Amino acid sequence: MRILKSRPTGTASAKGNPWAESCPSRALMGILASKWVLLLMPLLGAGPKRNSELMRAVQGISQKMLTQTLRELEERRLVVRRDFGEVPPRVEYELTALGRSLARVVNVLDQWVVDNYHQTR
Repeated sequence: MRILKSRPTGTASAKGNPWAESCPSRALMGILASKWVLLLMPLLGAGPKRNSELMRAVQGISQKMLTQTLRELEERRLVVRRDFGEVPPRVEYELTALGRSLARVVNVLDQWVVDNYHQTR
């Protein structure tokens, strides 16, 4: 296993060290480990989606949880929210370049689950 070494904080190229208990990167890992994030990222990777589209696509997610998850992703600069300022309201969510890079990784994990789920039971 390759362990990433962190650089001093405050530099432009500082990296996280999730193995260190006090590293703030653990909070990001907690967000990314959410089942809702793992289900939403590939959907958003296919292109911009409206809230209602995401609700229909991810069975079992509540409106509250969807909103909370999208806000967290937006705060982490993985998703951008576009409000078209129309009546009735029209809002879309789209991955940023950083979000697209994460979605590619999540797609690999999702495919592994699809291919291997039956072996883990």
